[in-house]
Amino acid sequence: MGLTTNTELSAGELALKYKQLWQVEATFRTMKTALATRPIYHKRDDTIRGHVFCSFLALVLRDELQRRLVKCGHNLERGDVLQDLERLQEIELRVNGKGYRLRTQSEGSVAKVFQACGVALPPELQPL
Repeated sequence: MGLTTNTELSAGELALKYKQLWQVEATFRTMKTALATRPIYHKRDDTIRGHVFCSFLALVLRDELQRRLVKCGHNLERGDVLQDLERLQEIELRVNGKGYRLRTQSEGSVAKVFQACGVALPPELQPL
């Protein structure tokens, strides 16, 4: 297959095509680095495919979250979002025979992330 040039595209359409190409290339770079797709230590084809699928799914979900945040008017750094979400924790405990679910306070971008996803944050303390 040879290299062809489509001269029928407008300058704007051509710029969009290059942007889309750049986004695809950036996506694959991200999959291989940030999502640690390589090296793959699996020996069987089905487990390798599963590993790559999970990596790709994580990338799709990450991009969907970013799209939703932008749609809500939130311009948040991905690293800050991850750090804030990692601090969000929940435990179950028993006091005097009664069970409770206790979560940490939401800090930073957590409330914005939950809002962009259409998910309510659970209460900080709730009985089981």
